[in-house]
Amino acid sequence: MKISAAFPPVPETPDHIVLAEELGYETAWVYDTPALQLDVWMILALAAVRTQRIRLGPGVLIPSLRHPMTTASAIATLVGLVGPERVIIGAGTGFTGRRAMGQKPLRWAEFPQMVADTQALLRGEIVEVDGRAARMLHWPGQAVERPIEVPWIVAVNGPRGLAAAAEMGCGVFTSRPRPDADYTGIDDVILLGFGTILDDEETIESPRVLDTAGPGVSVAYHAFLEQRDARLSTLPNADRFAEVTGDRDPDTLHLSLHEGHLTQLNAIDRQVLTPESLRIAPFVCHASEVPERIERLAAAGITEVAFQPMGNIERELQTFAAAAELQG
Repeated sequence: MKISAAFPPVPETPDHIVLAEELGYETAWVYDTPALQLDVWMILALAAVRTQRIRLGPGVLIPSLRHPMTTASAIATLVGLVGPERVIIGAGTGFTGRRAMGQKPLRWAEFPQMVADTQALLRGEIVEVDGRAARMLHWPGQAVERPIEVPWIVAVNGPRGLAAAAEMGCGVFTSRPRPDADYTGIDDVILLGFGTILDDEETIESPRVLDTAGPGVSVAYHAFLEQRDARLSTLPNADRFAEVTGDRDPDTLHLSLHEGHLTQLNAIDRQVLTPESLRIAPFVCHASEVPERIERLAAAGITEVAFQPMGNIERELQTFAAAAELQG
């Protein structure tokens, strides 16, 4: 099982990626959430010039947020800084990169072609964009030579997305794997994992645990609500969540729902989350429990865990690395 780390693009993230490399994490995934944090590519570039081993990539970029040529150029820039062997590209349909701006995620009918266009540009091919021919025209010395080949991962959960990922030859990135998920034909299955390692005498009722693991848990409530997913009713205190969000203006609900996404509990979250809610996170546990939990995930088809530290980031990276027995 590979153990990686995921980060929001905030000013301290390059420092945290340096620490993640020192601790032995495989990859640093950085979110593409411009309505919530900073620019993913700038943060990745800052981390690139300060690290030597750890793989780097957006986890996950939203193709519609930029012209495909802009995305191709950004990828070429990162490859030029660290080499293709240290770059991996994640792409998704837009939870929460689009949801946080009140937009629906991209349709699966459109998404694979958006990825394919960027991949073709990186190979040096001509693609049609906005009705006109486009190709990377960078001369030698202006960018790394084409073709630029890097692995791609797509963020999916349902059977349609998994089938599309297999057809595209991509791995998958998921935060909520379904029990019936079929990963046949997919080599890389990455779980975005939330939680916190409890101190020896600490329990799940600790305020620190709620503040640290809660932002990751709340994402399930947000996603199921916006997707109108019946699984929302299975979450602890779901009735209270429906009551709180039902009182909000639907035209602006997304603005308050996504505040603090994966970093802080917002006003809605604090009215809903309970210690029982935290049990849905895969890594709210003591250090001794982590190896067995990783084994269970591997048996379910997960090949990599991308742990996102929250709260005291240094403490979370260090305790999880120790529990997962990483070699720094």
